[in-house]
Amino acid sequence: RADWYEDIFDEQKTGEMLKELRMILGDMPILFTFRTAREGGEKEIEPARYLELNRQAAASGCVDLVNSSTSTRSTQPDAAHRHSVKVIASNHDFRATPSKEEIIIRLIKMQEIGADILKIAVMPQNSRDVLTLLSATEEMMRLYAERPLITMSMGSAGLISRLCGESFGSAVTFGAVGKTSAPGQIAAEELVQVLELLHRNL
Repeated sequence: RADWYEDIFDEQKTGEMLKELRMILGDMPILFTFRTAREGGEKEIEPARYLELNRQAAASGCVDLVNSSTSTRSTQPDAAHRHSVKVIASNHDFRATPSKEEIIIRLIKMQEIGADILKIAVMPQNSRDVLTLLSATEEMMRLYAERPLITMSMGSAGLISRLCGESFGSAVTFGAVGKTSAPGQIAAEELVQVLELLHRNL
């Protein structure tokens, strides 16, 4: 979560930090994510600067994936692919849950621009919204997906989607170690226990 790094707009310091992280983490995959303020992050950024930041991270040789927000209108997977870096295209809606059709449209657009992983997170207003997200995930995976997708419904109402999303086609879920990065995240150790229980009985 590069938006938490206070010197993120200093290219030299950011490059040094990425090299240090690579040394510390060894072969562990590193995902570079700058979450904009518009999508719940810590800092705002102009689209052109956002694109350049992701390009620099991809070119550093220190990251394996970059997260590219579709809300910046600057998602360009080719720039990362030139450095053999994968791209997660993501869309966050902190206000509501779009219709099932709209969720699927957004995911298909991510796929069409060449993203390697498709991600959407939405905010439910009620339990029906959670079902909408899960139904969209299942339909997208069954009919249209040519690559992995990640979906989740945020907040306490959407917690169940973080636990059962795999059954509907979502490839990844998120747990927190310490401070959460999105509404509805639970502690990683608790998440592991729930997933292990589900996997033993699926």
